[in-house]
Amino acid sequence: MTTAPPITEPDPSALVCPGDKVGPCTGCQRKTHRYGSGGLPLCHWCMESVRAG
Repeated sequence: MTTAPPITEPDPSALVCPGDKVGPCTGCQRKTHRYGSGGLPLCHWCMESVRAG
């Protein structure tokens, strides 16, 4: 598992999706691709933690 950057840094998915699809991660509140096709409620780093769980 990689170390997450500061919360002020958006998830990489937020940088490649339309702005209306960006929302807060339900785990850490980092900006992430949350809505629409391909969106997830958790950012990359929170999802890694859940999968490693």
